[in-house]
Amino acid sequence: MIKVLLVDDQSLIRQGLKALLELESDLEIVGEAENGGSAIKLIEELYPDIVLMDIRMPIMDGVAATREIQKRFIGIKVLVLTTFDDDEYVTAALQNGAMGYLLKDTPSEELAVAIRAVYKGYTQLGPGIVKKLLTQFPKVTPTQSASPPTSLAELTPREKEVLRLIAAGASNREIACKLYISEGTVKNHVTNILNRLNLRDRTQAAIFANSFLSHLDNSN
Repeated sequence: MIKVLLVDDQSLIRQGLKALLELESDLEIVGEAENGGSAIKLIEELYPDIVLMDIRMPIMDGVAATREIQKRFIGIKVLVLTTFDDDEYVTAALQNGAMGYLLKDTPSEELAVAIRAVYKGYTQLGPGIVKKLLTQFPKVTPTQSASPPTSLAELTPREKEVLRLIAAGASNREIACKLYISEGTVKNHVTNILNRLNLRDRTQAAIFANSFLSHLDNSN
């Protein structure tokens, strides 16, 4: 059973999330908090597996709460739920240890899948956040790196296609539609890419691809 703590300053949203997520047999809502400060206190008592965190809240916002959680509680993972207007806050939350970002209008089935993925240690990024993250990192110029790492040449043409689309911020579903392959096949390609390039997650893969995009475009 995956224990989930809901953190949002709007009680209606918390109630809606709780009602939807409790329909999943492997998810248990162990508590609710209306701000980051209250969340920290509840974590000390309940020690949930996943904290479903809003960003903009009074007293202590989601960024500060995420930072505090990462400092004080080993193994507890934060998944941010927010809106497009919160991109800067989301970037800060990810930089402070959040494992993912999703929009508040994400279908409950997809949210449940994301919670399970974060629980297993995978990063979950919603639309638009990859491009936002890329602006935080300078591109690698030819003077900084004369040639790409040799591991890039080990990727198959299909894996390079997938990597290009990851760099563009595409989800697994979008990549599957674009390349006319199954979502399961996309997941396999992503796993292979991460392993061959020795990367931790999709965010690192997107940053890597952005740095060596010209080499990807010129490769077969």
